Amino acid sequence: MPLAPSELRVLVEAYLDELALTPELGSLSEPMRHALGGKRVRPVLCLATGEALGARPEGLLPAAAAVELVHSFSLVHDDLPSLDDDRERRGAPSVWAQYGEATAILAGDALLAEAFRLALSYPTGAVARELVEATLGMIGGQWLDIRGEGARDELHRLKTGALFSASVGCALAAVEVPAAEQAPWRAFASELGLLFQIVDDILDGDGVVLDVGVDDARRQVDEVVERTHARLAAIDADTVVLRDIVDGLASRTA
Repeated sequence: MPLAPSELRVLVEAYLDELALTPELGSLSEPMRHALGGKRVRPVLCLATGEALGARPEGLLPAAAAVELVHSFSLVHDDLPSLDDDRERRGAPSVWAQYGEATAILAGDALLAEAFRLALSYPTGAVARELVEATLGMIGGQWLDIRGEGARDELHRLKTGALFSASVGCALAAVEVPAAEQAPWRAFASELGLLFQIVDDILDGDGVVLDVGVDDARRQVDEVVERTHARLAAIDADTVVLRDIVDGLASRTA
């Protein structure tokens, strides 16, 4: 029987707690761990995808953790005064506010390097390639954002959707799913990334909410949930846990 999202999160938390973060850098591990908060949506998605494909979640933990480390790296750097200038993250001081800008830059760099170390622990380089593409997508989206370029849909696809696609893609790579069989999974990941972004905009009162209002944004959530469920229905696998993840994300706007 597949594990529930809450059980998968427990596995992720235990794995991250035991992970030796850059021991050669000594005390830099403290600001790195300070950055590792959050709900673990992306690594849980990676594990759930692997389970749906018949893989044990333990074998997916390095890939799932790698996705989370890339996510954390992006937030550490996004919070810097030169970018979003956020002094808080999840109700606590952001890394730069707590430890200084130089330390935050190095901690973010180290998180990214640790992510690729984990991704390269698999027999092929496919997991690492997924992360490279997602990281470049996020950086490209941030570049468009600071220049005031790009449509909102394109920014969402790059800044948020890229790592959701990688969460699923890293599981596909770790399980070695042939490229010809990946299209339904990637279509699902694309819809899920859009769902997460719209829900986030509703909770923050910005983004698509500023364009169309809260009521229309909630209508968009319902439409994306319907499409996401349809994508899952087209996949020949036990996707019940992935459906639970979709419904859990959508319920945040209730």
